[in-house]
Parts: sequence; structure tokens; C-alpha cells
Amino acid sequence: MLQLFKKASKKAGLPPGSPVHVGEIKVEEVKITLIDYDQTNYEEREIEHIEESFPFKETPTVTWINIDGLHEVDIVKKIGDHFGLHPLVQEDIVHTGQRPKFENLDDYILVILKMLHYREEDDEVEAEQVSVIVGSNFVTSFQEQEGDTFNFVRDRLRNKRGRIRKMGADYLAYVLIDSIVDNYFSILEQYGEKIEALEEELTNNPGVETLNTIHRLKKEIVLLRRSVWPLREVIGAFEREESSLISDAIMVFIRDLYDHTIQVIDSIDTLQEILSGLQDLYLSSVSNKMNEVMKVLTIFASIFIPLTFMAGIYGMNFEFMPELKVRWAYPALWMAMIVVALGLLTFFRRRKWL
Repeated sequence: MLQLFKKASKKAGLPPGSPVHVGEIKVEEVKITLIDYDQTNYEEREIEHIEESFPFKETPTVTWINIDGLHEVDIVKKIGDHFGLHPLVQEDIVHTGQRPKFENLDDYILVILKMLHYREEDDEVEAEQVSVIVGSNFVTSFQEQEGDTFNFVRDRLRNKRGRIRKMGADYLAYVLIDSIVDNYFSILEQYGEKIEALEEELTNNPGVETLNTIHRLKKEIVLLRRSVWPLREVIGAFEREESSLISDAIMVFIRDLYDHTIQVIDSIDTLQEILSGLQDLYLSSVSNKMNEVMKVLTIFASIFIPLTFMAGIYGMNFEFMPELKVRWAYPALWMAMIVVALGLLTFFRRRKWL
């Protein structure tokens, strides 16, 4: 499940800018991949040492360096020192509890956001932090684990599909962020299907497990909103920022990305309202069922109260009770009790209580 807090106690007492990994170690070994391309040439390979990527800083081509795994802080520090990343930026990269944000540091741009994965085996959503560094001719992405939403981007680069090979590093950064935002829609579809199933279950046979599921989904939606909501500010800053690293040609794409972000946030708010309505519906359904039970019990009690009264009278041990000597007193009492019961049932039906 999405985590609300990251344990950062091991950072206590350290000076600002000290890169310390905070979060769960999700991969055993750090994986580094490098893609270098222009309109005519393309190179993709996995490298063992981060130093192999250093010469690409000065090439006129666009270079994308992707790092899976943040627990080896030395790798982040080496690439940060070579590409001139501020120590505070390096600290933010390895601290996986960062709030999504955008920072323009003149020579490069830092974008931090959350990538979501739906795990079918556990039927839950997992979030990981992705940090994207955008330079004049390079993009560096840092992820917590291997496996991401960037496969479509890699496929477009390999097959020279679209305009991506003709554009610069700013367009590549936009495409990466756009793939993360687009994945939010598929996550929301998963939640939509769960909520539809809950609505059907509430209509047919709601139980305690149904309420537990509603509470769990509400918590997940709250944490999902916490991961996505700041992205509105991030994309807005991306759109408004005046930087030589962002060309005017991609501004129309960033505005479209901003619209998608707003749509995601609106969808999350809608899911929250639906879940709150389902919780109210569950409580109303349980209350109605209880009222039906109490109604039946009340009707039975109302019928038996006069019968109990009659039986109580003739159960008293008085010596002078003339009815006890009458031959047909017993069947007459039964007849009176039946008439009273039928009369009450008829009365309840006319009042539409039955």
C-alpha cells in the first residue's frame, strides 16, 4: 500500500546536503542504462560504472541516463558531482519521501514526482519516487526500482517513431513525465472497477467485509491524492518558467500535460466523493435492515401482548372464576385469541405496516 511517511531518523543531525538514502531498498543491484541519440544515430546500452556516461555530457547528441536503485548513494554523488548537481538536489534524489516539486537551477531543471504501479498479485498500488534532471543536452532519471512506464518512450526512440528523435532534451523530459501522468489514468481505471464492484455488492449483500474494503480504498485514494495533487504545481511551474532549457516548441505539449494533470486530480476527487457516498449507503443499508428486523419483532410483540394478557388472567389461581366451570370456556378462549390476532394482522395490513 502507498506509504504516508518515510522513516528519516537516520538523517537527524547531519548537515544539509548530506545524501542519505531514505526509504525501502527495492532492488539488489543498481542498474544503469544509457541512451544516446540524434535524428540519424541511436545507441542504447547498459553500463556497469557510472563513469562511462561522463563523456556524453559534452556531446551534441541527446543523452538519457536512467538509474534504477537509489540505495547506493555513491553513484548518485558521482554523477551529481560530474554534472554539477547541487548537494541539496542530490539529497532530495535519495530521499524517497520527497513531495513532488519543480526547481530551476539555471544550468539544469529538477523535477520530482511519483510513479505508480498496480500490483495484481497484492491487489494494491505501489508508489515510487522518480527524479528527472533536465540539462541542455541530457536527461538523467533516478528511480527506486527496475520496471517503469517508460517502455513506450524507449520503443519510440528505438523505432524512430514520432518527433522525439528530432527534438531536444526538454522534449524527452516532457515525454517521460507525460508517460507517468498517462499511467495515472490506468490506475484510476483499476479503482473505478473496484468501486463498481463495491456498488453491486452493497446493492446485493453488504457485510462487514464490504465496509472494511471501503475504508481501505478511502485510505488508498487519500494517499494517491497526496502523491498526485502537488503535480499540478509542478507542471504549472514547468509551463510558467522562463528557462533557456525549455524551448517554445514544447510549450503547447506542456499545457496539454497540465490539462491531463487537472483531469487526474478531478477524477481522484470524484472517486473520493463516490467512496464517501458508498460508506453512507452502507450505513443506511445496515440501518434499514435493522429497522426491518425491529419492525417484524415489534409486530409479533404487538400481536402477543393482548394474547399474553388474556392468558395471564386465566392463569391466576383464584377460587371463584366462573369461566373455569363453563364447558366451552377453553375453546372460546382460543377463539377469542385467534380473533384478536387476526384483527391485529388486518389492522397492520391496512396501515401498510406489513
